[in-house]
Amino acid sequence: MVVALSLFALYAAWVVLFFKDGRIGPYLSPFNSPEFRVTVAGFTIPTGIWIFWIPLAFRATCYYYRKAIFRSYLWHPRSCSVQEPSRGTYRGETRLFVLNNLHRFAFYVTALQVAVLWFDAIIAFNYNGAFHFGLGNVLMLVNVVCLSGYTFGCHALRHLAGGGLDCFSCHRARYQLWKGVTVLNVRHDRWAWVSMFTVWGVDLYIRLLQLGALPTGAWN
Repeated sequence: MVVALSLFALYAAWVVLFFKDGRIGPYLSPFNSPEFRVTVAGFTIPTGIWIFWIPLAFRATCYYYRKAIFRSYLWHPRSCSVQEPSRGTYRGETRLFVLNNLHRFAFYVTALQVAVLWFDAIIAFNYNGAFHFGLGNVLMLVNVVCLSGYTFGCHALRHLAGGGLDCFSCHRARYQLWKGVTVLNVRHDRWAWVSMFTVWGVDLYIRLLQLGALPTGAWN
């Protein structure tokens, strides 16, 4: 977990800080969506700098990733049959960890970003007024499906759908929504990992196209 998460974090930092543009042909990187540019004193600020905090806030405070981070980076294997390092008094989600409570709010912004990524994936099938289909379309579509599975299987959405209800039969619409979210939530950890690698894969494909390491294909 440490290796995979660290490599992804380093790759994301490299893309966000050093690539001003995430588009080639009809394809747009999820690191650069929604697409806009801000120029200050003749210098174009990379798009990713303005939006990287959205997935970062959502994933860093996600219930699954919090468990993964605590156990791997912080050596805090609660419920594991190994001895933990000696620590001070447990204080719950206070001090720095109070930021974990931002998760429910990060969900709302992330849901909007996923909607934008669906738009990006759909309009990528049209390039210069003609139907276009390539490997990038497949990768973008798979990515947004996996991101949707991860985002809408979130514990925060599950609580929003069915939390606080004492009578499910009195709120049938919310009960059905809660059941739907639960189907995704049961495999929330799988969606978390798969969606991380699909985001990585789409962006890497686009960067290789930009660098000329792969043929650009139909829009040449």
